[in-house]
Amino acid sequence: MTSQDANKHGSRFGRAAIIFKKHGGILRTAQALRAGIHPGTLYAMRDTKALEVVSRGVYRLADSSPLGNPDLVTVATRIPGGVICLISALAFHELTTQIPHAVHTALPRGAEEPRLDHPPIKTYRFTGEAFTEGVETHELDGVSVHIYSPEKTLADCFKFRNKVGLDTAVEAVRFYRERRRIKVDDLMRYADICRVKKIIRPYLEAIL
Repeated sequence: MTSQDANKHGSRFGRAAIIFKKHGGILRTAQALRAGIHPGTLYAMRDTKALEVVSRGVYRLADSSPLGNPDLVTVATRIPGGVICLISALAFHELTTQIPHAVHTALPRGAEEPRLDHPPIKTYRFTGEAFTEGVETHELDGVSVHIYSPEKTLADCFKFRNKVGLDTAVEAVRFYRERRRIKVDDLMRYADICRVKKIIRPYLEAIL
């Protein structure tokens, strides 16, 4: 490679790195191409280790600071239409002692099943307001991650108590009482949406 080629190579890398940094240092292939990065540049940066492969089709600047929430960031990047839910949302809000072995992700009914090689995911199908209501957006490592609020997550856990365990839902209510300001109206609204008002009411009355 001549010095002229090296300079051209470096300038392409430099322009691409600036684009990556504007997006928190992490991009999907389609995002990178839409932002103006040439496919050849993208793959050359990968091959020279200027980019690291976070997951299939997701790249990150190798000199970026370590990710604080790598699994949530990867899932949010690969599945932008999904919402972090149930055990993963409880863990994010510090409302459980459970350690999720997969990222629990809500998808609208009819959405295509995601294919991720890493991290492992567990998907749940939500419909209507049960999917759209109670979504918070958190900036994690420069990436916007959609996560259900603590109150919506509690309602979801009672709705899916046969999957996550009633003990997990009850523990989450206890932690919610101890660690957060109780928003009764929000809790009951989401319980109504999830059709678990009668089930959750005795547990809420116990904490009020």
